[in-house]
Amino acid sequence: MRIVIQGAGALGSIFAAHLVRAGIDTTLLARGARAEQLRQSGVTVTGLLDATVEVPIETDPANIRSADLFITTVKTYDTESALAPLAGAEFASVLSVQNGVLKNQQLASVFGESAVLGSAANVSGEVLADGKVLFTQNRGLFLGELTGGLSSRAGAIATVFQNAGIETIESDQILKVEWSKFIPWSAVMALSVITQMETWKFCTDPHSARFAAQMVREAVAVAKTLNIEVDDKGPLPAASIASGNDEEGIALVQRTGQRFHDQAPSHRMSTLQDLDHGKKLEVDQTLGHLLNLARDQGIDAPASAHSYQLVKAINAFQ
Repeated sequence: MRIVIQGAGALGSIFAAHLVRAGIDTTLLARGARAEQLRQSGVTVTGLLDATVEVPIETDPANIRSADLFITTVKTYDTESALAPLAGAEFASVLSVQNGVLKNQQLASVFGESAVLGSAANVSGEVLADGKVLFTQNRGLFLGELTGGLSSRAGAIATVFQNAGIETIESDQILKVEWSKFIPWSAVMALSVITQMETWKFCTDPHSARFAAQMVREAVAVAKTLNIEVDDKGPLPAASIASGNDEEGIALVQRTGQRFHDQAPSHRMSTLQDLDHGKKLEVDQTLGHLLNLARDQGIDAPASAHSYQLVKAINAFQ
């Protein structure tokens, strides 16, 4: 299997290092100083994996003409410009591990719907100042057919990643998985930027917990109009929050915050890390897209709308 990974940030680097170590023909599409650094020093991963791997690096998308699998890991606001030079390339399957649910539509517009697999990554890491990647979480790369059910191609890809050391699960309900992750993520992302606190703090605080619960309920309402189910397997238990009353929803958010306090008290959302590093925030293609869907479906989403405006205001100074 030949694989092309676009983006040499944390996830792209982690995937590429694992796949190359496993003997899979893998090319990492990178750019600028990061590409040169990786060409000279290799991809170094620490944490859950401790290895330096010589990964083939490509800087010119025009040289990428075909592969069995293409994966994009770039930030959501770079998606359209990053995919444009690859139009016309022949990829048997394509998937995105980006945040949000707009990604599948963007991939389909370039490569065709039949090539697209849904995906959600509970895999995380951070590119450190010295260029090494700290691999912090390997809780599951989920992938599957957007139409539902299992398939030989999704199963084959899942097997390749699993054998390479990335915990991978083929899902027969990938849209449910994507939305169950996205809905809580959008609420927690916004509150992390607005409060600029560790995750446990704004989740346990009753005022911000109320806001998070309301945002989750609004997003679940949007998903329901699209005939998409959600479950409790995301960062917050979306289905349970949506089915309960206000006080029950707040308690569920606070319970999640207590777990962060006990297990990962220093945890800070990657979006908050981006804010600290002066980077542009992923808000328009995630929470902004959710609000567009809410508008189209006639769903009132005041908590999400207010959060979006506040994050946009903060993002304006990045």
